[in-house]
Amino acid sequence: MTTPTTPIRVAVIGYGLAGKVFHAPLISGVPGLELACICSSKPEVVLADWPQVRVVATPEQVFADPTIDLVVIATSNASHHPLARAALLAGKHVLVDKPCTVTLAETEDLLAVAQQQGRVLTVYQNRRWDGDFLQLQQVLASGRLGRITHFESHFDRFRHVVPGKWREQDIPGSDLWLDLGAHLVDQALQLFGVPDALALDVARQRDNTQTNDYFHAQLRYADQPGLRVVLHASSCVTASGPRFVLHGTQGSFTKYGLDVQEDVLKTGARPQLDALGDWGHDPLPGQLATHGSSDRAPEVVLETVPGVAGNYLQYYAGLRDHLRGLPGAAHVSRQQVHQVMAMLDCGEQSAASGSFVATGAYC
Repeated sequence: MTTPTTPIRVAVIGYGLAGKVFHAPLISGVPGLELACICSSKPEVVLADWPQVRVVATPEQVFADPTIDLVVIATSNASHHPLARAALLAGKHVLVDKPCTVTLAETEDLLAVAQQQGRVLTVYQNRRWDGDFLQLQQVLASGRLGRITHFESHFDRFRHVVPGKWREQDIPGSDLWLDLGAHLVDQALQLFGVPDALALDVARQRDNTQTNDYFHAQLRYADQPGLRVVLHASSCVTASGPRFVLHGTQGSFTKYGLDVQEDVLKTGARPQLDALGDWGHDPLPGQLATHGSSDRAPEVVLETVPGVAGNYLQYYAGLRDHLRGLPGAAHVSRQQVHQVMAMLDCGEQSAASGSFVATGAYC
């Protein structure tokens, strides 16, 4: 563990969308973390953004640097396992961009190596700090909806032109279930725990697509037989519906719009944890519908629920505190890493078989 006064020196491997947008700016904005090194085949691009940061050409140079404490793997999904394994064996803590790997067996191997090495292996589940998800958790915790009966989580987009990037190619780890599904599964686990069974339907909907660009998952809970959880994403939706829908015996909650942080980060913004200002402000309030007090007719009372500011910096702040050994630090634990990957694996089995898959043997 590092000391509370020593900066945690971080190296990022990969400077595509993930490294450039979701990792480097956030690392630099959290006190106690130092963006010390970036591994990229395009040093001129990195240095234009981060002239003070050391740039190296190969991951091996990162692993050989004794001053690096934490390695962030922000490369293509199929490369996560070999790079993370090498980093762990070099004595580094490792953060892998989601999904952890492309198979459950690979993730289990990394967790075993991390335990043997006495190092942390974690996954970037930044969408726990989406403003809309934080608002949803507040509504759920208030108890105003009564017993929850139905939850839907949608992450729909319109990308009718298939870009020529690795995520859109027919290669391991490229489909939408492993990409966005990793986030939606993690959020569902945070809300309701591990389900007893999961069913997944996948499809290729856009013209000329090479990989699945649609999924629809159903989660069932034996201890809550009336609860139905739906996780859904598509790349062929022009007019998106609600991001979240939550129904209960006493009311409903609906939230439109995606968290704004990704779009702001894509503009080159560099938020600072100790000077947030209006960072992560959600311009779209949710709507709460509850029953009125009338005994004769089920009067519905509509209420606007102010948005909650999202804050991806809190992911890195929690990991910093965990690496420093602080009790209660919010982080993605090894158990949670395994559970998400097990759920993704169960989903793939379900899509292949066309039936529900019991999760108990995996989670």
